[in-house]
Amino acid sequence: MKIPFSPPDMGEDEIREVTAALQSGWITTGPRTKKFENMITEFCMSKRSACFDSCTSALEMTLRILGVGEGDEVIVPAYTYTASASVICHVGAKPVMIDCAKNSIQMDYDRLPDLINERTKVIIPVDVGGVPCDYEKIYDAVFAKKSLFVPANEKQESFGRVVVMADGAHSLGASRNQHYTGSLADFTAFSFHAVKNLTTGEGGAITWNRAVPLNDEELYEQYMLYSLHGQSKDALSKTQLGAWEYDIVGPYYKCNMTDIAAAIGIAQMKRYPAILKRRKKLIEYYNRELKMPGVSVLKHYSDEPRFSSSGHLYMVKFSGRDENYRNSFIEKMANLGVATNVHYKPLPMHTAYKKLGFDIKDFPNAFEMYSNEMTLPLYSKLTDEEAAYVIDCFKKCIKY
Repeated sequence: MKIPFSPPDMGEDEIREVTAALQSGWITTGPRTKKFENMITEFCMSKRSACFDSCTSALEMTLRILGVGEGDEVIVPAYTYTASASVICHVGAKPVMIDCAKNSIQMDYDRLPDLINERTKVIIPVDVGGVPCDYEKIYDAVFAKKSLFVPANEKQESFGRVVVMADGAHSLGASRNQHYTGSLADFTAFSFHAVKNLTTGEGGAITWNRAVPLNDEELYEQYMLYSLHGQSKDALSKTQLGAWEYDIVGPYYKCNMTDIAAAIGIAQMKRYPAILKRRKKLIEYYNRELKMPGVSVLKHYSDEPRFSSSGHLYMVKFSGRDENYRNSFIEKMANLGVATNVHYKPLPMHTAYKKLGFDIKDFPNAFEMYSNEMTLPLYSKLTDEEAAYVIDCFKKCIKY
């Protein structure tokens, strides 16, 4: 049996929606993208949403709109994918990395206040694996250091504090204390990449919550300008009779979502509750089968504190083991036909961040989390039989 790591869940609904988009004669940003944005807003119970070609673009455009740049600092976990931090570099700001808490994939919340200073403009928490961060503790730190905040423009001044911009690439549909991701942080960026729970092939979105002290229409319009070269009219508006003329209000960027991608997202969103339900069933099965000495797994659901994950990654740790053991285990699983992965190699271990002066020795908890972590296949099309095969292979490999 061959078990891939994370194939997309595509079906007849997606084919019909894309076909309808193709037949409509309108395939770039248009009515389907706007409909998808509205569906995201409603699902997340957020104030508004804007779609892009990736989660990375959503993060970067938000930093740019907030006026974050040279001389500013943005706090980001060391234990994440590069997109969470590279966007900070793109705008000319300085990434300030924070280690994990001991035996946790989440940042060390107790240390967070010590990293906030007069140059700090944004914190980027990351919902690794689909588990929402402890936003209560993040905001406690933000408000505790509010007196240090030095705004550089009117938008920052309207917040009067450090902005919390979540990297929710994994966590669409997760919740904490009955609030969904998309409304927990000031801003939340989602990914619709091919391996994500809900996919548009490539794509992303930003949401903002009801407490964001900015004019929603102006903010949305600025996102649209930033995503389409600073053009004052989108392509659909320009097709109206006599409406060809437009202005370029700034030398901005090109990162809009197409209606073809949005059509896939519309179909996926309609099926998303069932997708989440299937993922939860698989997680519960894995949890039952992997209750064994020396193995621990990421907790996706909890009553106290109350949170529910999107079930994006099934992360396994081998207690007391090292990289060599983990890597050998991955090879053994591959030989049996099961594709696995590692989430994540901490940023300070990568060349790009070493060149910026980061050293993994300064992030011991992140290294410990990485060194013996392995991620098992988890996706909504995984059958009960295939899940049983994954577990059977796991049990065979752990014996040797």
